[in-house]
Amino acid sequence: MKAMRRLFLLPACLLFLLTSTAEAAPAPWYWWVSKVDGRRVCLQFSPGEGWTPSRGPYRDSRCTQPAAR
Repeated sequence: MKAMRRLFLLPACLLFLLTSTAEAAPAPWYWWVSKVDGRRVCLQFSPGEGWTPSRGPYRDSRCTQPAAR
């Protein structure tokens, strides 16, 4: 029984160590242009079906600082 527990704990501990070191970055910002009236908005994700990406990616919410590619 102890051998089974060790066989389970070792991979679980290794998996925990690997996932705890993962780092997440914020999503980049893009200019989106409306297909209806040409309005532009700076958002991280598409505002809907009637919008197309125009420029990006950017690091800030005003779409002024280009992100490193």
